Amino acid sequence: MTEAAPEVEVSLLAPAKNEAENLPRLFAEVRDAMQRQHRSWELLVVDDGSTDDSWQVITAQARVDPRFRGIRLRRNFGKAAALAAGVAEVRGHLLVTLDADLQDDPAEIPRLLAELDDGADLVSGHKAQRQDPLGKRLPSKVFNWITGLITGLKLADHNCGLKAARTEVYRRVPLYGELHRYIPALAHQLGYRVRELAVHHRPRVHGKSNYGLERYVRGALDLLTVVALTRYGRRPAHLFGGLGLLSGTIGTLILLYLSGVWLFTDQSIGTRPLLTLGILLEIFAVQMISVGLLAELVLHRTGRDRDVDVLVADHTSRDPRAQSNVNFRLGK
Repeated sequence: MTEAAPEVEVSLLAPAKNEAENLPRLFAEVRDAMQRQHRSWELLVVDDGSTDDSWQVITAQARVDPRFRGIRLRRNFGKAAALAAGVAEVRGHLLVTLDADLQDDPAEIPRLLAELDDGADLVSGHKAQRQDPLGKRLPSKVFNWITGLITGLKLADHNCGLKAARTEVYRRVPLYGELHRYIPALAHQLGYRVRELAVHHRPRVHGKSNYGLERYVRGALDLLTVVALTRYGRRPAHLFGGLGLLSGTIGTLILLYLSGVWLFTDQSIGTRPLLTLGILLEIFAVQMISVGLLAELVLHRTGRDRDVDVLVADHTSRDPRAQSNVNFRLGK
């Protein structure tokens, strides 16, 4: 028989790509930050296709201290995939994510955990004095403003790598593409209590940043996915049907206008581009409404539209913050 893995209260998760020079200091600083917490903990480092000695450093540390663990992806899949792989492996019911480049200060971890103890479900760090060049800070400000405007969750820093949450939050939100940027917004949409906390941010000492402007472009495209998930995830007919009704209304007005021209004037409408546009808009309207209805049928058959999270409180719940989460399905 294999020995059961020990229970862990706090899991720390750090995606890493080519961070061999930073990892020894990361291990030391995490150990210092957690030794005063009186909580059982682990640090899981996900090697996201590193081409340097990162994996050798991880395995060497794991042999010395069992609280340090590592998993290795066969190639670089991106931060969201690395986080998803790590979330599937962590054992703690509380989860702290941080970048392995040491710009996130592990000394802030106790403050984040204290916010969870105070009732938050997810605490997102805010790099109040960001130690990055202007070329990264300005696009980030625009990104955060647009994200807050569209998702309805106003945070100064949606994309800070330093976050703490109940592990169930990370297991409920989708993690692929660039959706790791929108974890607070997705959690907020699911009804979790999201807070923001200003944290210390440090300049990079070793290695180079893996982020460029192209990632903001991909992130902007994934923002459309977030809008679909947060606003229309349970009512896709409203999204597609709304587009269809708008298109159909414009097409109908165009065709009514052309019908009036044909009936009350001697002008020909058969060769007008406006006629083609009106017909295309009507066809597009029928397609969109049909897609919306099909999406509703799919949701109904899978039952995903009826999954609801509730908090249960009864006479056994002495602490209102310790209410249990229950997922149940509406209807039969």
